Amino acid sequence: MGIFPERGIIPMVTRVWSVRRFLVGCHHYSSSAPSLKLNRALLVSKLSRYELESLRFKDIDQTQLEKKLRNRGSDYELLIHHHEVHKSFEKSVVDVLKNKHVDIRLVPRFKLTQDDISWADVIFSLGGDGTFLMVASSVLGNSKPVVGFNSDPTRSEGHLCLPKRYSTNLEEAIYKLTHGEFKWMFRSRIRITLSGEFIDEQPVELQEELLHPDRRIYNCTAAPDENRVFIGSALPESTRVLPVFALNEVFLGESLSARVSYFELSLDGGPFTKIKSSGLCVTTGTGSTSWHLSINRVDQQTVAKLAALLGNKLSPEQVPAITKSYNDSLVFSPENPQISYTIRDNICASVWPHPKGIESRGFASQIVIRSRCFDAVLVIDGRVSFKFNDGTVAKLEIHESDSLRTVILNE
Repeated sequence: MGIFPERGIIPMVTRVWSVRRFLVGCHHYSSSAPSLKLNRALLVSKLSRYELESLRFKDIDQTQLEKKLRNRGSDYELLIHHHEVHKSFEKSVVDVLKNKHVDIRLVPRFKLTQDDISWADVIFSLGGDGTFLMVASSVLGNSKPVVGFNSDPTRSEGHLCLPKRYSTNLEEAIYKLTHGEFKWMFRSRIRITLSGEFIDEQPVELQEELLHPDRRIYNCTAAPDENRVFIGSALPESTRVLPVFALNEVFLGESLSARVSYFELSLDGGPFTKIKSSGLCVTTGTGSTSWHLSINRVDQQTVAKLAALLGNKLSPEQVPAITKSYNDSLVFSPENPQISYTIRDNICASVWPHPKGIESRGFASQIVIRSRCFDAVLVIDGRVSFKFNDGTVAKLEIHESDSLRTVILNE
């Protein structure tokens, strides 16, 4: 049955969604086989570390910047090298598409606009997973394809991008895209609905915060009242659906990691449970290879210790095999219509959780969280941060119409 009992049922649900999405995709492009219109391509380029540092310290010249970076122990030559690798890759993509007579817009990731997205037939992210996630969160609906190119495979895993070999075989990748040699993948994304005070306040873009630290706005004057109870399961009338979808995960908890996060949690319309922890991570199948995996994975030392406690002596070959099997079981399909939650460092002592019985990890179709936190945030894909203080309610769920249209090239 695997780690979660639900895992035996979910693949069938996922297959039903996949068939329906495939049929929708075929209808949208009026073809029984996948096809991709490529007249206008939007290229969204990452911000290299060198560019980021240059923007952070824009009031000093390059010589002074080099000195500052070296003084804090940064490898200046390596920063320049990877910056140039990315820029060279960026130029290669532009040249290949121009040779195919494709109209191009090249924009840096922090200057992407909805006008750019509306203009394009296809959106290409040039960078790594961070750039892909940023682009994905800006594309609403499932009709606009997003394709990721890993601009520097030596520095980035690029799980969300095309396989690394296409970084040096751009012509082949574009050929496959324009000749239907691919399959559609519709990656599930989390829709977030907020209710309560401050829900209309502007979020903080976390990379923007690096450039402008004075824009951080998390303030709270009073601690939450632990004795207040959320009565009923209906959300308050004043609600806001956030204009950003989560492709990887949503984190909810205190902005200061050393402070205990206090919230109430309801799964699939069930009763609320009061929980104290280090925060809640809610993930999609796409995000199950990311933070979700890091939080929940076990190491060989833990496996060996558990086996010894059970009176089983494992061979040197069995320990890594069991460890890998367990960790692999944590990953689930990007098209899965359910979301997985993990309560980080769940306090299970005395009266917590209240009432008892909630599992620290599991699956749900809908999750509702009421904050009882002091200075909390709701962070989407590690990029956009919303206030999530005492009394604010967040509803997390997946809608098929919110999925992200991506591709898997035929090999």
